[in-house]
Amino acid sequence: MICPYCKHDEDKVVDSRVSGSSIRRRRECLACARRFTTYEYIEIVPLTVIKRDNSREPFQREKLLAGITMACKKRPVSRQTIEDMATSVENTLIASDSQEVSYDQVGNLVMQELRKVDPVAYVRFASVYREFKEVGEFVEQVLSLQPKKVL
Repeated sequence: MICPYCKHDEDKVVDSRVSGSSIRRRRECLACARRFTTYEYIEIVPLTVIKRDNSREPFQREKLLAGITMACKKRPVSRQTIEDMATSVENTLIASDSQEVSYDQVGNLVMQELRKVDPVAYVRFASVYREFKEVGEFVEQVLSLQPKKVL
């Protein structure tokens, strides 16, 4: 690390602390003995979403939240639950070790989360995401939510 005061490139770390998603380090320059602070962050490679028309755009958490919020509109789903679902989807996508994800992966992950939380929101989201054209497609989705009867 280069000292911001004397530009010397040797220092010692006096103190390290975890600060949220970063590491804060207090350093002391070995030449001028002045102290300064540095922060280390994990570099997250930005995700790209491949859309239906094969165009690409950067992943936007705001769009994800907007879609989940719209599906949950006027449903008993708290804002915190919506945030948690978005975080879960985002973390799963980041953990996939791929820089590009298809709209299909994102949509399926959102549907999995909504299915656990609210069946009506799930069907709402599925109807837009899967572009239902007929009533029968709605009926299929609703029937898929009912538990299977074991004979």
